[in-house]
Amino acid sequence: MYPIIFENIYYDKIWGGRDFESFRSNLPEGMIGESWDIACHPNGTGVVKNGEFKGISFDKLIEKYGHKLVGEKISVDKFPLLVKLINSKEKLSVQVHPGDEYAKKYENEFGKTEAWYVVDAKQGASLIVGTKNCDKAVFEKAIKEGKTEDYLNKIEVKKGDCFLINSGLVHAICEGVIIAEIQQNSDITYRIYDYGRPREIHVKKSLDVIDFDIKAINASKKTLEKFRGYEKGVLCKSEYFTIEKYVIHEKLVEKSDVNKFYIFTCVDGEGKISSVDGTAVEISKGDSILIPATLGEYEIEGDLTLLKSYV
Repeated sequence: MYPIIFENIYYDKIWGGRDFESFRSNLPEGMIGESWDIACHPNGTGVVKNGEFKGISFDKLIEKYGHKLVGEKISVDKFPLLVKLINSKEKLSVQVHPGDEYAKKYENEFGKTEAWYVVDAKQGASLIVGTKNCDKAVFEKAIKEGKTEDYLNKIEVKKGDCFLINSGLVHAICEGVIIAEIQQNSDITYRIYDYGRPREIHVKKSLDVIDFDIKAINASKKTLEKFRGYEKGVLCKSEYFTIEKYVIHEKLVEKSDVNKFYIFTCVDGEGKISSVDGTAVEISKGDSILIPATLGEYEIEGDLTLLKSYV
């Protein structure tokens, strides 16, 4: 086993942009809104880009190597996480995701809890995280009267901000940001409001699953613990995943965990991840790398900021 990187899967979106070009040279034509970078879902499955597994799709890799790849305590039936980058030139729809119970009953799918890390933000960029001054009855009335925006909790954001978006939390990405999104492996979204664009709206299902008690918490305010050559700390934790932040100035050495995989997403800088067999993978802003459960010892070296995600 070795650190695995996958080909980027790009999606053209009506709200997308071209900002990924600031750190990538492989963008296709169009308004690119999403790049799925660690993905094993019917709507997008990654293909290995490096090493002896090059050209193999993620699902086939899991079929062949099973728990050696994903970990003894991780199901091989469905990979649990999806990691993507999002670039918004225009506002995304105001939306909400169902939890597992509702999603299983009505969509035969996982629910969707996710986390957002702001990789880049233009001056004055914002996110919508939660509602304000309303309950279900007030919000339902506002939707009918075209006053949804009056009850949305809009927050100005900057590079490095991070929010846990639990299922049931109303949210939207606004113009001018690049977001690293770590989420449950689900593609279920209920649109509440779409700024007049002619796309399907899911008001009933949205009102079924919105939790008006969830509040926005900016996890970037947490303090990182200092070590020799690097800093690290937990940004956010849910029952579905944990995300740690690493700021590396020189290098660090860690070991994989036979019970679970790790995913490293570089949100700034550049460096490399090396395994004991001598395999070295360059990593720079925007890249995500899978650390197999049985990789063993690995070293991360460089001047970079990483998110480490795991179940």
